[in-house]
Amino acid sequence: MLNKLSKALVAFVVTIIGLFFFSLSAYASNFPSRPITYIIPFNPGGQSDIQARLQQSYLKQVLHVPIVVTYEPGGGGALGWSNLVHGATNGYTIAGINLPHIILQPLVRGKSAGYKTDQILPLAFFQRTPIGLAVLKTSPFKTLKQLVKYAKAHPGAVTISGVGKWTGHYMTYLEFEKAAGIKLTYIPSTGDSETVTNLLGGSTQVAFFNSNDFISYRSKLRVLAMASSKRLSFLPNVPTFKEQGYNIVESIDRGVGVKNGTPSAIVNTLEKAFMEVMHNKDTIEKMKAEGFEPIFMNMQQSEQHVKELKAKYELLLKQLGIHFKG
Repeated sequence: MLNKLSKALVAFVVTIIGLFFFSLSAYASNFPSRPITYIIPFNPGGQSDIQARLQQSYLKQVLHVPIVVTYEPGGGGALGWSNLVHGATNGYTIAGINLPHIILQPLVRGKSAGYKTDQILPLAFFQRTPIGLAVLKTSPFKTLKQLVKYAKAHPGAVTISGVGKWTGHYMTYLEFEKAAGIKLTYIPSTGDSETVTNLLGGSTQVAFFNSNDFISYRSKLRVLAMASSKRLSFLPNVPTFKEQGYNIVESIDRGVGVKNGTPSAIVNTLEKAFMEVMHNKDTIEKMKAEGFEPIFMNMQQSEQHVKELKAKYELLLKQLGIHFKG
């Protein structure tokens, strides 16, 4: 009797498990069947927002559902990424991800970041923007050399802005301070648009921007240095940090991610959609017009890229004498 009951129980459990995986498979095969939320963890009007808006209509054509862009700024992107990883693994919420931000936040802040880097599965990286240092055209600083000279004579007097803390802008600031032997006062913003507002309004004297900002605000900004490996074609007269004696090369890489643990069939659908949109000629031309440098990394390449950059920033933090939590 017990043997019969045991066999019946095993059969029941196997049936339930089978039904679960069948329903999961059926769910994934019907994906997507409703709108997808695209989290931008920064303010409207910044580069991440512009990129998402460029993709929005094309993604709708490929996935056949609306793509709803929402904004969740805070903590240099950490708030939006925390909300992503604490949500469902159904693929209906994706988020714009930025490097090195998604690495640095948990690396330095630990649990207070609200997420771990490996909780985010990068689907793709599609654009890169080198970082530059700028002042208003009305600024007394005409060159990087003048800025450094003043900062050495007046430690902490120069205010400098960039997006968030433990972001690409913040790391460039730390590297610049150390390389130049100066002390600046860093004022974090919640996004590129706020950085611009702070500088134009006089709240800060100097700011880190992404290369495409210099197209939008070229009439108002004087670029002192670019953290690129070579001069940019649309800023041929602006020297790099390296040319001026500082070995600083930094950029922001932008992509899109989903919560790790999302079913592979759903992940594959999303990855394929972004690959198609990324290689759309119209999208590429619009990206270039915005000053973006298109890059093309699929999921496998993106995961490797994150791994390599994590090793880079762990070493850099050690060199800067900053404790990190691994």
